[in-house]
Amino acid sequence: MKKTASFLVVVAVMALASSLASAYDPSPLQDFCVAIDEPKNAVFVNGKFCKNPNLTVAVDFFFHGLNIPGNTDNLVGSNVTLVNVDLLPGLNTLGISIARIDYAPYGENPPHIHPRASEILTVLEGTLYVGFVTSNPENRLFFKVLNKGDVFVFPFGLIHFQFNIGHTPAVAIAALTSQNPGVITIANAVFGSNPPINPVVLAKAFQLDKKVVEHLQAIF
Repeated sequence: MKKTASFLVVVAVMALASSLASAYDPSPLQDFCVAIDEPKNAVFVNGKFCKNPNLTVAVDFFFHGLNIPGNTDNLVGSNVTLVNVDLLPGLNTLGISIARIDYAPYGENPPHIHPRASEILTVLEGTLYVGFVTSNPENRLFFKVLNKGDVFVFPFGLIHFQFNIGHTPAVAIAALTSQNPGVITIANAVFGSNPPINPVVLAKAFQLDKKVVEHLQAIF
């Protein structure tokens, strides 16, 4: 009876561990699985249809252009060039992607989350004020001023940001733990949803006048 109970406990723990592991990109069961839009020549499925390995070529694992600065002429003064599985099919099932982030002077990558990834950021040029906020109820802010060559990690699913505090443009490279990390920019999601969230709800949540909320919704 005791052995049976012990066995059931082990099974339950393993099941829990498996369910937690499945919250991330699945581990590949083959050397590679190059994504393909047309399933006619597909042989495996893991996130996207996979190209027949016999038809795979070197260019499937190659992307050119991350050296090109992004256009930061926008309201937030930043541009993210994300290389994910849609641009680099060889990333399929590998659980990684990369991004170049350009910042105008005093530009920012506004508070956002990646629903499917952690992120590690390396500053190539400039000076950035970066940080992330922990979950409720602490909502603790971890922040740091980064210079060229500095590295900072943003944990999975937490709100984070970067702000260029320098007088010159800044550049950073970010690596993410998903082939398709996704992004939810907080202000855009809250004030720019389609259809709009009832302004009464947001007014109460942010302790703002309803007219202020409506003005923000009009902007986003």
